[in-house]
Amino acid sequence: MSGLLVAGTTSDAGKSVVTTGLCRAFARRGIAVAPFKAQNMSNNSMVCADPDGTTAEIGRAQWIQARAAGVRPEPAMNPVLLKPGSDRRSHVVLMGAPAGEVDARNWEAGRRHLAEAAHAAYDDLASRFEIVVAEGAGSPSEINLRAGDYVNMG
Repeated sequence: MSGLLVAGTTSDAGKSVVTTGLCRAFARRGIAVAPFKAQNMSNNSMVCADPDGTTAEIGRAQWIQARAAGVRPEPAMNPVLLKPGSDRRSHVVLMGAPAGEVDARNWEAGRRHLAEAAHAAYDDLASRFEIVVAEGAGSPSEINLRAGDYVNMG
């Protein structure tokens, strides 16, 4: 398995589009490829099926990337989906299922659990696909966030 990180200097830099294009290009060459975004903050989501057949939810971009890769969208492709509920609170969708809320004040306390789920999801995809195209979030150059960053290079 090989991994490829698509990173950008800001949010909204075009990482999702580049990731989608790479997934399609690899798939057209007969390479088993999966998209991956450890954490996405978005209210734009799609329904997919968990491997056991239950209904799950992932970010819309990862759903589209999976389709471009010619594979079935699944929760491991976007293990942590944060859906903003207010200025300081977000609804957490963990591995496709609702998992409560997180507040900006207690983000540090809950992040370890989310990071563990993201790492496990990546490992799962890496064991089943030749290439995993990982889409970063925001910018990996935000050194003030580096210690707790599990989305870009953590």
